Amino acid sequence: MKSKARGLDGGLTDYGDKEFARFLRRSFARSTGLTSRSLDRPVVGICHTESGFNPCHRHFGDMVEAVARGVTAAGGLPVPFPVISLGEAFLHPTSMVYRNLMAMAVEEMIRAQPMDSVVLLGGCDKTVPALLMGAASADKPAALVVAGPMMTGRHRGERLGACTDCRRFWARYRAGRIEREEIEQVEGRLAVTTGTCAVMGTASSMALVAETLGFVLSGTAAIPAVHADRLRAAEETGALAVSMATEGGPTPSTLITPRSVDNAFQVLLAVSGSTNAVIHLAAIAGRAGIDFDPGRFNDLARATPVTVDLKPVGEGYMEDFHAAGGLDGVLRGIADGLEGGCIDITGRMLSTRLEDPLADPIDHRVIRKADDPVDHQGGLVILHGSLAPDGALLKRAAATPRLLESEGRAVVFSSLEDLATRIDSPDLDVRADDVLVLQNAGPASPSGMPEAGYLPIPRKLAAEGVTDMVRISDARMSGTAFGTIVLHVVPESHLGGPLALVKSGDRIRLSVSSGTIDLLVSNDELERRRRAWRKPGVAHPRGYRSLHSASVLPWTKGCDLDFLRPVSAGSGEHVGRRPATDGDSP
Repeated sequence: MKSKARGLDGGLTDYGDKEFARFLRRSFARSTGLTSRSLDRPVVGICHTESGFNPCHRHFGDMVEAVARGVTAAGGLPVPFPVISLGEAFLHPTSMVYRNLMAMAVEEMIRAQPMDSVVLLGGCDKTVPALLMGAASADKPAALVVAGPMMTGRHRGERLGACTDCRRFWARYRAGRIEREEIEQVEGRLAVTTGTCAVMGTASSMALVAETLGFVLSGTAAIPAVHADRLRAAEETGALAVSMATEGGPTPSTLITPRSVDNAFQVLLAVSGSTNAVIHLAAIAGRAGIDFDPGRFNDLARATPVTVDLKPVGEGYMEDFHAAGGLDGVLRGIADGLEGGCIDITGRMLSTRLEDPLADPIDHRVIRKADDPVDHQGGLVILHGSLAPDGALLKRAAATPRLLESEGRAVVFSSLEDLATRIDSPDLDVRADDVLVLQNAGPASPSGMPEAGYLPIPRKLAAEGVTDMVRISDARMSGTAFGTIVLHVVPESHLGGPLALVKSGDRIRLSVSSGTIDLLVSNDELERRRRAWRKPGVAHPRGYRSLHSASVLPWTKGCDLDFLRPVSAGSGEHVGRRPATDGDSP
C-alpha cells in the first residue's frame, strides 16, 4: 500500500500551533546547512549503536556513512541518530539486563522522531534483538545492517576466534596446562579486527535469524566486518530504505509472522546456533503477538538437521561460512521444511530467492547437504520435568554424548558469589560424575540472567583431565560456549521454582532422549522445603533495575518486560503479563 511520505512534517512537536511547529523544526534543520529541497525529501532515520564501550562496532562510522550515501543517492534525507549500545563484555552485571532498556529507547525514538523508514545498525549480541524488538513495536518500515563477524587471528600455527577459543585456552590455563605467558599471548590474538565473534555465537546466530525474518538484504548477514562488501550492503540498504519510506513498507508486522518465525527457528537449528537466540527470537515474535511454543520448537528440532560445521560445535569460523555460501547454502539444504511465501524487505518471497541461481557453488565441507548432515536433528532441545516444569534448554550439539543420558549427585551453589568462592576450593566435595547446580541466576534475580550457566569445571577436577560435567542453572551461557549444560530453568529459583529447592547430595537425572530433567526427591520432602523457602529480598530499590526485576518475563516469553508486550484488544491487558508474587514490588 502506497502512502505519501511525511518527511520532516511527520510527528510535529506539540506547541498548540502546527504551522509554528513546522516552521521551527525546519529552521533548526536548516541550521545544519541543508537546503529547502533536501528538507522536502522522505526522511530515513539511521539508528546506530556506535560506542567506545562496544569495540565490535568501531567500524560503524564508515557504515553510517555508507547507508547515508545510499539514502542520498536514492533521493532521501538521511538522519543518523544514536541509541544505547550494549557491548557484551563491558556491562555489569550482564548485557541481557539492558537489552529491554535499549529496545525501549529504539521504539520510542523511532516513534517520536520524524522518519518515514529506518535503517538499524547493530551486531554485538543484544543489540540486534533490541533493535528488532523496538522496531517491531514501532512498526515503521525498517531494515537492518549487521556489523558482520571479525576475522580470525593466529597463535602458534592455529587459527583463533573469539570467543570459543578463549574458553578453550582458559580451560587449559585453569587446568595448569599452559603458563601465564601463553594465556597473555592468546589474549592479544583472539579479537584482531572489528566485528562480532568469529564463530556461530549469538551475534552470528541473530544476524542469520534477522536475514531469515526478512530484515537484512539477502546474502549479507555473514559478510565479514572488514570486507568491502559490508559497506556495499550498507549503501544498498540505504537506497532500499528510501523506497520503503515512499511505499510505506514492508513493515515489521508484515515480516514477522508465525511462518517466518518458524523459518527462523529452523535456520537456528540447522546452524546449531546460540541458546540465547531462542530467547531473543521469542522476544521478537512476542512483540508481534506470536507466542513461543516449546512443543512446536521440539518438533522443528527433530525434523531439522544440523548442516553447518562451525565452532563452537564444529571446526570452521564465520569467514569460512560466508565463503561457503552463507545463509543461501543453509536455506537450500533445508528448503523442504521452509514456508516459501514469506517476504523480505525487498518484497521478494523466499521461494523466489531459493529459485534464483547462486553466484558461486556451495562448499559442502562447511555447509553440508541435508542427506549428509553434521547431525540428523537440530542442535537445541527443550527439556521438561520435575526440575523444570515450564522448560529448560540444552544445546545438544555442544554436549558430551555420554552425558546426555545420566544421573548424578547435585553440588549446589546458591549464587554467583557462592560459586566464585567455592568452585576452586580444594575442600569442595565434588566428583566428575556429579551435577553442578547454580541457583538465583535467572532474569528476575539480582544477577539478571548472566552467561554464568557455563559453570567452570572445579580446578581440582580440571587438573585431573575432566573437561565436561552436567551443569544446570536458570542462567544463560554464551553462544560461543560448549558442554553439557542445562539452561534457563523455569520457573527460576529466585521466584521459588523447584531449582530453588535443590540441595547438595540430591540426585538429578538428565534424559535427552525422553526430553526430561528431573529432581529425584520425594514430593513430601519437596513440599517441606517449599514451605521453608523464603524469597530473597529486593536488591534494586530504584531505577531501571527495579523495573526490570519486577516486570521481566521468563525466557519462554523472551525475557521481555511484561508491559512491553502487545495489548490485547479485548481486555486492554498486556499479553502474557507476569502475575504478581510476594516481594515482586520494589
